[in-house]
Order: sequence, then C-alpha cells, then structure tokens
Amino acid sequence: MRTFTLDLDTLTQLINGREQQENWLDLESGSVLSLSPEDQHSEQRQHVELHPDRYTQIPNLDIPQRVAMRESFLFTLDDLHAHPLLSAALTGRKPLRAFDYEIESFPAIRQQWQAYELKQLREYTLNWLYELGLEPAPDKQPLDTRGIPKDILRRLTKSA
Repeated sequence: MRTFTLDLDTLTQLINGREQQENWLDLESGSVLSLSPEDQHSEQRQHVELHPDRYTQIPNLDIPQRVAMRESFLFTLDDLHAHPLLSAALTGRKPLRAFDYEIESFPAIRQQWQAYELKQLREYTLNWLYELGLEPAPDKQPLDTRGIPKDILRRLTKSA
C-alpha cells in the first residue's frame, strides 16, 4: 500500500461531479489532471495515453449509484412526512432532481442528507483508493504548544 498526500475532498467532489470533464489521478505525484473530452489532441492527453500505468481515471458516480445512495439514506430516516415524499421522488421520472426538490421542504433533513452523502462519498473514495493500492497520508496534526518555551516555539513556527 503506497501512501500519498492527496486532496481527499477534491477527489470526493470529482467522484460526485456531474460535469463532462475527464479527471485523471497521477499515481506518481497524487495530483489530478482534468481533460475536456473535446480536446483529443492536447499535450496533456497524449501524456496520459503514453503513460497508462501512471494515470488512472477518476470514476464518476452514475445515476443508479446516486439513486441507491439516496435510497440507503431513507433507511436512516424516520420522519413520517418526509420519508414518503422522498421515497416517491426516487421512483418517479428524473429521481435525482425530484429528490433534491422535495428535500428542500425539510431543511433539517436536507442537512442530514448532506452529512450522510459526504460520509458515503468519502467512504467510496477511500475504497476506490484502497483498490488501487493507495491510501491518503494522514492529515498533519496541529502543533501542541503547551510546555514549549517561547524562544523555541518562535523558531518552530518560523520554519513552518
């Protein structure tokens, strides 16, 4: 398992993104490369094509995966008014748009949904990285300054 310094929040947003761009993870540096599908002959695209072992495409959730995530959220919800409306929204035409519309009527549940979605997307991202044999480097912990003399603390924070 290789450890990378990755921007996990950005990866999560890209996986949840609905834009038409292709996003590639550089397996050597941990950086993200975004390419437009129309730009088939750019230098960046040629670099990706010439080094297929170095880059992997960042997946986007498809509509069935997005619907399934919302359905699983409903299993955590016990609101007698919101549950039937949100459930019906997911069975109709344009389920994602209908769900997003209906949940606006329930601000507290919308916040629960956003927290749930973020947690699920983060877990999905971590699982995807794990399948690639990668793990994000742990976040840098803030410096505990208790008990450090001021002159040493000044030198420590000066180099940071």
